[in-house]
Amino acid sequence: MHIEKNVCDSIIGTLLEIPGKNKDGIAARLDLLNMGVKTDLQPQYGERRTRLPPGPWNLSRAEKREVCNSFYGMKVPEGYSSNIKNLVSLQDSRLLGLKSHDCHTLMQQLLPVAIRSVLEKPARYAITRLCFFFNAICAKTVDVSKLDKLEEDVVVTLCLLEKYFPPSFFDIMVHLVVHLVREVRLCGPVYFRWMYPFERYMKVLKGYVQNRTRPEGCIAERYIAEEAVEFCTQHLSDVNTVGVPSSQKMGVSKPLSGCTNTEEVLPYIEQHMIHIKTAYPKFRKRTKWLQDKHNSTFIQWLRFKVQSELEEDNHGVSENLRWLAAGPNMAVPLYRSYLIKGIKFNIKAQDDVRTTQNSGVYLLAQTMQVASAKDKNPILSNMGFYGVIQEIWDLDYQKFTIPVFRCDWIDSSGLVVDELGFTLVDLSKIGHRNDQFVLASQVKQIFFVDDPMHRGWSVVLSMPNREYNDVIGDEVLGDVIIDCEPFTRGMPNVDTFDELVGELGGQNIRDGCEDIWIE
Repeated sequence: MHIEKNVCDSIIGTLLEIPGKNKDGIAARLDLLNMGVKTDLQPQYGERRTRLPPGPWNLSRAEKREVCNSFYGMKVPEGYSSNIKNLVSLQDSRLLGLKSHDCHTLMQQLLPVAIRSVLEKPARYAITRLCFFFNAICAKTVDVSKLDKLEEDVVVTLCLLEKYFPPSFFDIMVHLVVHLVREVRLCGPVYFRWMYPFERYMKVLKGYVQNRTRPEGCIAERYIAEEAVEFCTQHLSDVNTVGVPSSQKMGVSKPLSGCTNTEEVLPYIEQHMIHIKTAYPKFRKRTKWLQDKHNSTFIQWLRFKVQSELEEDNHGVSENLRWLAAGPNMAVPLYRSYLIKGIKFNIKAQDDVRTTQNSGVYLLAQTMQVASAKDKNPILSNMGFYGVIQEIWDLDYQKFTIPVFRCDWIDSSGLVVDELGFTLVDLSKIGHRNDQFVLASQVKQIFFVDDPMHRGWSVVLSMPNREYNDVIGDEVLGDVIIDCEPFTRGMPNVDTFDELVGELGGQNIRDGCEDIWIE
């Protein structure tokens, strides 16, 4: 945890030239001269000032502003991190007051996005590789068979960084990165050993202090008082828990929501497809026609099918299925926010007035895919869909409720995957308008960050998996893996970096970057 923070401080401080954290300076340039490498970066002394030629790690003023503006405009889901905007100083083009968890979120996902349009490509990719490494070892599931390859990759990554950063950058903390994979192999996932939960609770305890001359007494008294109130609320009705905010506009999922109901309907879906093929034998080979017919007639067919089975003695129809076949109440309540599986979802209008972003969703669905408009043999396969929640409906089936989202789904023409595996979407290109609804239990929360390299496009990032950790062998367990996400595909190929190094042509001084002057 602290290794990641110190490495992040070194990278951010060197790129943005933050005093006290910048690893570049006259001493660093003299080290290069003594080592006999990159001699064209040696300091040039004047009468009053010393000139430092810009190196591969230096950013121009415009690039610093671009990086800071990228951080300033980021909106992340609630509970993901602190408000990144409060850490950015646009006047000085710096990041200030970074805590350990702030550095964690930057190294995990945000920093590779913010530097996409700055630096030379080889230097930028080397930093991105290091971020991919930290994301891999901090995962909730660890594939033991891939640890050896991960350990080899991080060694190559540090070697690449040595080509573009000064020797003073490589202190003991950067060296300790090599040993992190060995710690995972011996001690298990990093998640079990980092200090973020304890530091978070220390902030709660610090809030108990009212008399700074007696902090221990304040903490003890406030803790006992809160425990007493919590105990009393268990014996009182209609009393909210201390410290838990309540909102009349937020819905909470019921135990019967989502997957429990759809699993009971699956056998009837198969029966209905057989019924359609039997009733229309001429169209039994036309997959798209059969699917459209199924979508338009299944609800009415299910209602009559369940009613006919209920007339039998031993029908075996569950109460949940009976209410599903009867249909929901026509009066549907709408929510601006909804809490399901511990994750908060908002509609787009709610996110527009907040500093967080909880309206992005990802759906992995089985759908028919065709090669062209003339393709008459579509294939059925899994496909990922990215969307933004516009409305949240809570369907009332008398005995239970099912939350559904009405989303604006991104059209395939507005979806691109770049060479590093980042998924880019154009939020203005909306498609699939005939099928906008999805069960809330079937989606995974994502968020969009404006791409500084391609204006009008956004980079797709996902929330970390909040499920229980595990160390596994051959198979990787966990939630749905987002397709084409760089942090699930591993590091870029090392061979591509050797090709990118040739693009610099052995030049160490950055073109178009201002000189550095030291009084």
